[in-house]
Amino acid sequence: MSRPNVVLMLIDDMGWRDLTCYGSRFYETPRIDTVASQGVRFTNAYAACPVCSPTRASILTGKYPARLGLTDWIDAPGTTHPARGRLIDAPYIKKLPDGEHTLAHAFAAAGYATWHVGKWHLGGAGALPTDRGFEVNVGGCERGYPGPGGYFSPWTIPALEDADVPPGTMLTDYLTSRAIELIERRGDRPFFLNLWYYAVHTPIEAAPEKVARYADKAKRLGLDRLAPFEEGEPFPTEHKAHLRVQRRVLQSDPVYAGLVEHLDENVGRLMDALEREGLAEETIVVFISDNGGLATAEGSPTCNAPLAEGKGWMYEGGTREPFFVRWPGAIARGMLSPVVTTTTDLYPTLLDLAGLPAIPEQHRDGVSLAPVLRGETTELPREAVFWHYPHYGNQGGTPGCSMRAGDYKLIEFFEDGRLELYNLAEDEGERHNLAQERPELARALHERLVAWRNGLEARLPEANPTLPNPM
Repeated sequence: MSRPNVVLMLIDDMGWRDLTCYGSRFYETPRIDTVASQGVRFTNAYAACPVCSPTRASILTGKYPARLGLTDWIDAPGTTHPARGRLIDAPYIKKLPDGEHTLAHAFAAAGYATWHVGKWHLGGAGALPTDRGFEVNVGGCERGYPGPGGYFSPWTIPALEDADVPPGTMLTDYLTSRAIELIERRGDRPFFLNLWYYAVHTPIEAAPEKVARYADKAKRLGLDRLAPFEEGEPFPTEHKAHLRVQRRVLQSDPVYAGLVEHLDENVGRLMDALEREGLAEETIVVFISDNGGLATAEGSPTCNAPLAEGKGWMYEGGTREPFFVRWPGAIARGMLSPVVTTTTDLYPTLLDLAGLPAIPEQHRDGVSLAPVLRGETTELPREAVFWHYPHYGNQGGTPGCSMRAGDYKLIEFFEDGRLELYNLAEDEGERHNLAQERPELARALHERLVAWRNGLEARLPEANPTLPNPM
């Protein structure tokens, strides 16, 4: 039997409720919803970090960001951003580490063509996609944002400086077209297409006709008459002490809705290309995001409610993601799974589905989801998943560490050692802290959390010497 192709679509900053099939009542995603309905859709899927670069690293290595030492987003070359509040951010590495046998390396070793298209944000020279197992790199560079040029060309993305496109070309359209060209010219080898869109990251831009249509929709639904924001507490770092967290409390931004629709159309274009090429039944399609939706900063374009907060926070809105897998005839169709997953699981899962040998010494923190996808089980051989974000997030979050075991989630906040415990089955919005009501459970989970991070030699933030020691 021939090996299946793999398309791994990673969306930047897409929130848990940013798709209609995950509960959005404002955004329209019919093409993505159709793909989700043809496979297995997960309701308790998580990114390994509430910000981008660490999650991306977890996908390609099968390891937790804390094990890699890559725990925050990678800033511009030669710069540093150790935020200072009651603590000073933990240090971290600024590239996907050398020596990792990435998911691309694993597929290349099995004879696959390996293509990266889109955002990278895992390092520059010496750590680009072509240095980490990919034969082709379209659009992947050091920082990887659309930048001041935005989504409509000319873009300010170094890897796309030579792109020959008419002014005003939409970046998402361009990347999809390049991915389709690779598929059409694929040759005889199976392929691993790592399609990491820049959307729906800021700057939030969309075609004027889409924005107008969603503005009309917001008016028709009465959303334009509702207050979309609530004011939060001051941002807890010295360098942004006067910035207040502005939380979006409903999905109503017509520009963001238009940007989501651009993405939806392009997922449809890619699926149409697979169908035309006779590859739909032979291709595993994965769809996931790198962190929660941006709900508390930079315009707060989306809302993750009923989940708390969003990108950059330790709460559910920062890490719970839309995630589904489609492979007609080989995995379950139309199945909704409550199994708890995290992005480290993608590496062993894709090897398993493709019939390739596991590499347990590499994907040490991942578990194959293939038995779940095939409908063989509803349980995984794992008791908990973990997060470690020892940083102040640009979006308002503070340094912390957390875990989910069954229905319970524990968060430790490093500034003051505070513990918060939630039963997510009863309180997915994390409103009722059970730490005082269930002290024995909180203590037991905290002991496991500390043992986990000590085992990974996870770095911790330091006390700020200009302030009293909070620890």
